[in-house]
Amino acid sequence: MGLNMLTRLLSNDFPRSRVLALLLVLLLIALAGAPFIFPGVKALNVAAKVLVFIVLVASFDLLLGFTGIVSFAHTMFFGIGAYGIAVATTRLGPTWEALGVGLLGSLALSFVLALAVGLFSLRVRAIFFAMITLAVASAFLTLASQLSDITGGEDGLSFKVPEILSPSYEFSDTPFLGVSLDGRLLTYYLLFVAALVLLLALLRIVNSPFGRVLQAIRENEFRAEAIGYRVVVYRTTSSILSALFACLAGAMLALWLRYNGPDTSLSFEIMMDVLLMVVIGGMGTIYGAAIGAALFMVAQSYLQDLLRLGSEAASSWPLLSQLLSPDRWLLWLGVLFVLSVYYFPTGVVGRLRTSAAGGKA
Repeated sequence: MGLNMLTRLLSNDFPRSRVLALLLVLLLIALAGAPFIFPGVKALNVAAKVLVFIVLVASFDLLLGFTGIVSFAHTMFFGIGAYGIAVATTRLGPTWEALGVGLLGSLALSFVLALAVGLFSLRVRAIFFAMITLAVASAFLTLASQLSDITGGEDGLSFKVPEILSPSYEFSDTPFLGVSLDGRLLTYYLLFVAALVLLLALLRIVNSPFGRVLQAIRENEFRAEAIGYRVVVYRTTSSILSALFACLAGAMLALWLRYNGPDTSLSFEIMMDVLLMVVIGGMGTIYGAAIGAALFMVAQSYLQDLLRLGSEAASSWPLLSQLLSPDRWLLWLGVLFVLSVYYFPTGVVGRLRTSAAGGKA
């Protein structure tokens, strides 16, 4: 019974590597117990962002890894989800109804925009489609920055959430395992459940007949068209689904931060980070989204602290100490990325699965 339930949840797409399975279990335990295992505001914030980016990266993997579509407009839908929550709660007040209106409104807008971009652009060659999506994303970023009456402009929008989700709301005066049982903790576990459900939903999609057709289109678009599949319809549907999941990830981020602005959810740097996470984790796997997002976010958040310790330890060697300066964390992050691509050209998940198939893992 338990195996059948697990099979249904994972859509018969098991890790196929003992090492990968162990990593995924450890990641699940770490995220589920993050408030208690890793105390502190920063650690909880990193864990929450890992949950958000797991959904965002997995949604982009549906587009890039499974359908072979390169789009630079993915963070536009991420931003729409975040702005939907921010604008609705700012205008309607910190209520559950406002959250519902904001979420439904942002999903509707994402659907319309994804459909429009898909229908007008997916018939063109890949490079031209990528350029079109880049132009659309840039235009939306400019629009969000200029419509200050609605979006708050460059300053963004700070907003309140329902009281039960606010840090000031305490369920108990007595901490549990040293952790306050408050609205912040409840918000974190809402994100955890949402991320888990959405990841399993994406697994179900890519392992369905629809997902198999997407992979066939990725491998040979003309052959898929020749055997009767309407490629434009499938690619447009994939774009819409990817946009909706990205929109939900944006809503999760806004709910956690209780703030949203252009740099928070719409910047091109976020798009590049998402692309890096997909490559590091492994394209076309979904599991790679979880691994890539966790590795990248932890490295981005704690690399400066590690470099600071290394610089202090190497203080007697001035050149090495300067090289390990926390100010050079972007350089070392780039080095780590280059090494990961060199040693894991198919991503962490791809490499582990290949090793397992060869009897090494």
